[in-house]
Amino acid sequence: MATPFSPAATLKPKQNPLQLLLSFRDSSGGGLVCAKCSPRPRPSRVNVCSWGSAASYVSLQDGTANFSGKPILTKGLSQRRGGIVRAATIEEIEAEKSLIEKDVKERMEKTIETVRTNFNSIRTGRANPAMLDKIEVEYYGTPVSLKSIAQISTPDASSLLVQPYDKSSLKAIEKAIVSSDLGMTPNNDGEVIRLTLPQLTSERRKELSKVVAKQAEEGKVALRNIRRDALKAYEKLEKEKKLSEDNVKDLSSDLQKLTDEYMKKIDTVFKQKEKELLKV
Repeated sequence: MATPFSPAATLKPKQNPLQLLLSFRDSSGGGLVCAKCSPRPRPSRVNVCSWGSAASYVSLQDGTANFSGKPILTKGLSQRRGGIVRAATIEEIEAEKSLIEKDVKERMEKTIETVRTNFNSIRTGRANPAMLDKIEVEYYGTPVSLKSIAQISTPDASSLLVQPYDKSSLKAIEKAIVSSDLGMTPNNDGEVIRLTLPQLTSERRKELSKVVAKQAEEGKVALRNIRRDALKAYEKLEKEKKLSEDNVKDLSSDLQKLTDEYMKKIDTVFKQKEKELLKV
């Protein structure tokens, strides 16, 4: 005789992940809470208190998720806000990571631009208005850049013409040029200042080449410092349990590749400048 099914043996319908996620309630029946905040935590579920986008977490299983194409540990991710411990969402972690990456790229781009500007200020035997970019003039008691108070042009390949907007600044401009390391003697005719570039000697070219090499190395040091700051930021996220150790290793590897890319850019502009300097 077949044994009848008892009520206790009744099979319950299997819930899908989203239904199961939404079934977690607090002890007072007041709504959804995270497993970490609940008096009876569920060890295999994601600790999330903000359920506004619960569907986003259906794919999270066993405390891990995909973050920018890489698996990220999500167990124990928490922030304290208003005395309530709340888990950091994937979106928040992604936002913090994106800010770090954006800052790194912006600072590295500025470093490359600074290197280029410094290179342009070193003459190579051919006149270039950028050679005067670093000249500062005492104008009415305030140091200002020469290019902000005068128009600079190149009448020919070996001379520069400086035409101030205010003729009363001619003497101050002349003084600034003489005290610079350009090695040029200004010719002030009361209207404009003319600069003639002396021919570079072989010895002078080699000296300038060393200056350029030093500036290139300073640029690389700046890139390494930017990389160091980003690594510290990633390590901070790891300490806050927002990133796992493996995540930090992967991000550090990506950061090194980006740093190497910008290092090559410095090498490229350095070689171009060195070639210009040594070309007779």
